[in-house]
Amino acid sequence: MNSETKNCQNCKQDFVIEQDDFSFYEKINVPPPTWCVDCRQRRRYAWRNEKTLYRRPCDMTGKSIVSIYSPDSPYKVYGIKEWWGDEWDPKEFGQDVDFTRPFFEQFKELQVKVPRIALLNKNCVNSDFCNHSNDSKDAYLCVTAFGCENILYSTNVIPLKNSSDCYKTYGKSNENLYECIDIHDGFNCQFCYKVENSLDCYYSIDLRNCSNCFLSYNLRGQSYYFMNEKYSKEEYFKKIEEFNLSSYKVRQDLQEAWIKIYFENAYHRGMLIENSIGSTGNMIANSKNAINCFDAENVEDSKNIYFTVNGIKDSYDLYHVGVNSELLYECHAIVRSSNVMGSHLSYDNTNISYCDSCHNSNELFGCVGIKKGSYMIFNKQYTKEEYLVLKEKLIAYMKDCGEYGEFFPPSLSPFGYNETVAQVYMPLEKEEALKQGFSWKDNLPGTYGKGTIDMENIPDDIKDVPDTIVDEVLTCVRTGRNYNIVSQELAFYRQHNVPIPRIHPDERHKDRILLRPDRKLYSGTCAVSGVPLQVAYPLERRPKMIVCDEVYKREVL
Repeated sequence: MNSETKNCQNCKQDFVIEQDDFSFYEKINVPPPTWCVDCRQRRRYAWRNEKTLYRRPCDMTGKSIVSIYSPDSPYKVYGIKEWWGDEWDPKEFGQDVDFTRPFFEQFKELQVKVPRIALLNKNCVNSDFCNHSNDSKDAYLCVTAFGCENILYSTNVIPLKNSSDCYKTYGKSNENLYECIDIHDGFNCQFCYKVENSLDCYYSIDLRNCSNCFLSYNLRGQSYYFMNEKYSKEEYFKKIEEFNLSSYKVRQDLQEAWIKIYFENAYHRGMLIENSIGSTGNMIANSKNAINCFDAENVEDSKNIYFTVNGIKDSYDLYHVGVNSELLYECHAIVRSSNVMGSHLSYDNTNISYCDSCHNSNELFGCVGIKKGSYMIFNKQYTKEEYLVLKEKLIAYMKDCGEYGEFFPPSLSPFGYNETVAQVYMPLEKEEALKQGFSWKDNLPGTYGKGTIDMENIPDDIKDVPDTIVDEVLTCVRTGRNYNIVSQELAFYRQHNVPIPRIHPDERHKDRILLRPDRKLYSGTCAVSGVPLQVAYPLERRPKMIVCDEVYKREVL
């Protein structure tokens, strides 16, 4: 079949389905999509609430818990230990299939009945405030922390140890990092962006195999560089000693200098694709035939993938997936799984479709909250033979109703659009979000006007900050929102000579996001050669020195 142009039923813009796309849809036996690529991704984004947290009671024990579900949401919510425990059985909520009503209408009813986990947190120790996280210890307010220890306020860190305020670390080992972005095997670095196999670097951009670099950029295999000038070891440390890094005022000046280097001096590739063939998108590594993929590594024969780690094969239209998974389609937050379609937040599964928060299972269809099971539809248990017959009948019914083959409709998302990462990556005004079928949450959580200390009275130097700072309520100098310093955090700041931050952790996270490229390509030109190229930075925050690969290799490598 040749390529075909369709009109998106959501945004009404034309989009193209390629010949290879049809081959994939036939392989997994689904009809072609009716939403364009961007609208499909928006729909998946709107299911991922990472950082909008609420205090609410556990619906099993009544105790106060932290959850991504607001107290006034219609869902039954259990604390992490209670949800994973054996005191309740998801099969108790099983329901029959009604072939006179739409599938998604019935699924919504099941969603409301089955308890939801307050935060997705699996095999973690002392990390009760972390979401989408596995196998971590002593992690605080982190998201997607896999195999981490003693970390704070970090997102997409796999792995990370003894660090704070980082976004995306990967490789084999990352340790003692602060305010770092896109780090591959880094040690003892602060305010670094796109740094690999490097240590003891500060306020630097695009380094590989470097050590002891300060306010430097685009270096390979170098040591003792200050502002891209080579110094002797003695001269370098003497130069660095001029900066009192434990001072908030000094750090502010250094951060401004770092941002200036980022936007005006450092060379940036329009698209970063390394050790990959036949691939398009950005931030792709070690992949083959990864088409329109972003933040992707070890991807093979897949398309429209947004953030994945450690292996994806033969898959389309995914967000936040990975760890040796294959044959996934239209999914969000799927890990260690195969043959999964139209599902959300489910780990360690095989052959499941249209499932929400299901784990360690196989052969499920339209289930919610299954922790271990097989041959179930709408949480009702069947024999293998009964299941297979009913599943095929249900698929045929959904196809007739135009429901089968795409992700859940916006109305089924448990969150308001502005509670999710959709508002970060594809923001909408309330009216437009509601028009597109999403819900909206008024009065997002946040405390204001409760500060107990004048921010100007916080000592400039971390060495002068008393232990009692952990008893104070601070006020973000940017937004006025209140926040606290926890004991683990204060210990980290003292150990690494980091002054007390004056803005809320969520604002710091937003600043890191804004320094990263988009998950979308735009038209641009090389700042040196003038040749046209695709770039992953929008015009309003595009660095000056975006260059083509040829110029980059000549000037940097």
